[in-house]
Amino acid sequence: MVSRKLLHAARQQVAEVTGRPVETISGFHRNGDGWVVTVEVLELERVPNTMDLLATYAVTISDDGDVLGFERRRRYHRAAVDEGG
Repeated sequence: MVSRKLLHAARQQVAEVTGRPVETISGFHRNGDGWVVTVEVLELERVPNTMDLLATYAVTISDDGDVLGFERRRRYHRAAVDEGG
């Protein structure tokens, strides 16, 4: 089972690398050698906040908490509805 320590490490690494605040962890799953943690980052704050620009990042992290990979997957407005797919 993934520990809070690993989730915290992923969150902290994304915040440090991007220089932006992490809004939330939106998912995680096991991926062979470690874990892939998906985080949502506030990339651009706007008024009204429904127009904020957020991004989804996938962080691959080892069982020891070392970051193995980091990738921005998508950018979207806070008010955008994900239709799936």
